[in-house]
Amino acid sequence: MRAGPGDAGARIDRFLAGAVDGLSRSRIKALIEAGRLAAGGATIAEASYRVKPGQEYELSVPAAAPAAPRGQAIELAVVYEDADLIVVDKPAGMVVHPAPGHPDSTLVNALIAHCGASLSGIGGVQRPGIVHRLDKDTSGLIVAAKNDAAHAALAAQFAARTLKRTYRAVVWGVPSPAVGEIVGNIGRSPGNRKKMAVLSRGGRPATTRYRLLAALGGAVSLIEGQLVSGRTHQLRVHLSHRGHPLVGDPLYGGGRRRRGAKLAEPLRRALAGFPRQALHAQVIEFRHPRSGERLRLESDLPSDMKDLIASLEAAAATGAG
Repeated sequence: MRAGPGDAGARIDRFLAGAVDGLSRSRIKALIEAGRLAAGGATIAEASYRVKPGQEYELSVPAAAPAAPRGQAIELAVVYEDADLIVVDKPAGMVVHPAPGHPDSTLVNALIAHCGASLSGIGGVQRPGIVHRLDKDTSGLIVAAKNDAAHAALAAQFAARTLKRTYRAVVWGVPSPAVGEIVGNIGRSPGNRKKMAVLSRGGRPATTRYRLLAALGGAVSLIEGQLVSGRTHQLRVHLSHRGHPLVGDPLYGGGRRRRGAKLAEPLRRALAGFPRQALHAQVIEFRHPRSGERLRLESDLPSDMKDLIASLEAAAATGAG
């Protein structure tokens, strides 16, 4: 659309709101800030930009996103499935449910295609069937409900802390004592809103139990962790707070280069290339929502963590530490 003499000096978002049908000023502002407005081949990214008479503006409006996630034929590693629920071994790199930046190719999209209409409306439009979550780069077991009764029963077990989840993790250092419990309220970090943190005031109560399985050369360890509560990033936050962040954790790892700087070359090489937080949800235990039977399902460590542990064991065997 072209600006006339009477439009000179007006804010660009106000001008476009009067010139474009069907778009609110707030929506236009969001489009501008997303880089979807151009003039003369140059992007205008400020909604406060002042209109120049005779200048032609091009606003690109993306197609409307579907109100609910759509099914996508994505291969799933199904560990258990019946008419009420499904347990999937999620690979690292897969997002659980659609969110800004990840509109599709998620576990939810795969579940909708796999389970069909049975997931519709269970647990919310954007998270059908999902009872708990795993971070994108955490691999392992996750359970989803196929009907409202199963979802309610599993959610109740989660709230009552009788749905048990056990993890394997490779962490920096060697935790002491070898068996212990980390207790600390978790909430949004006051210094970085993208992170969670252990807070002295506020937050929500959280407890993590851990057990040392193997010290790998003294610099890193293989541990077992169990979530008593279920807070965002809980195991990652608690272990980092204790001084033993996960190997490869980009958010709570405390600087891979700094931590690896003093290591012998074999250990440094083994650790340097690991591309994600070394965390795997290995065991999940709960009562079946219909039969009441206690189910215990287990997942083998993924190949990348097996290779990492083998490399660390080999380096430790050479005396590198």
